[in-house]
Amino acid sequence: MGTRSPRVLQLAAAPARMSEGFLMEVCVDSVESAIAADRGGAGRIELCSSLLEGGITPSVGLLQVVKQYVRIPVYVMIRPRGGDFLYTDREVEVMRKDIELMKAHGADGLVLGALTEDGRVDAELCMELLAACRPLPVTFHRAFDMVHDPAVALEMLISLGFERVLTSGLDSSALEGLPLIKRLVEQAKGRIVIMPGGGISERNLQRILEGSSVQEFHCSARSTKDSAMKFRNSSVNMGASLSASEYSQKVADVTKVRTLNAIAKNIV
Repeated sequence: MGTRSPRVLQLAAAPARMSEGFLMEVCVDSVESAIAADRGGAGRIELCSSLLEGGITPSVGLLQVVKQYVRIPVYVMIRPRGGDFLYTDREVEVMRKDIELMKAHGADGLVLGALTEDGRVDAELCMELLAACRPLPVTFHRAFDMVHDPAVALEMLISLGFERVLTSGLDSSALEGLPLIKRLVEQAKGRIVIMPGGGISERNLQRILEGSSVQEFHCSARSTKDSAMKFRNSSVNMGASLSASEYSQKVADVTKVRTLNAIAKNIV
């Protein structure tokens, strides 16, 4: 293919909650964030690790514990690394194994994407991965925002059988990409769900929902939480020089989730 805490009983996933026709998906990379999303009224969780990299495949352990604590559907990211979406044969092996493991441990859906070197949807690889995902529904993630021709790419995703596509409209945020998102919704004609995501906040959600005619949206709704550590060594950094501090973390904020949900409910 060339390059290319207390123990609780596991709860069955409840049907996704709708907010007067709008479904809010919250992307999370921790149990704490997953619980906040559920309590705040999210309809679905996208479970990742390392949101700082845009999200990569989470551990099976994280999926198992999240499933114990939330009742809403959990869609799991299948992305073996950060960076581009052109995968080698060995990376594809990892993706196939991760799909197998996530299905076996309770994923309600999966999220993935792959491109060719010239910016097209890698139809051959996506077909192979979709077959491995069956019978679970699959979202094509923001690899879509790196395609050369979004109209052609959308038709390919529809023909392959993806349930939805997550997109910022090929721009730096869903608000800036709103004109293209609206065109994609019109092109899709209900054949695939167009879900805007990227920089969605309390300040712009209403404009995005009213300006695009979508039924779902994707956000992280996070706030910065300070570490509980009292002793701190400021001379050491565990990641690259531009990485986040070890003494703070971004977690989903239940108040932000509730606020976004309320905004969505109030849009007629």
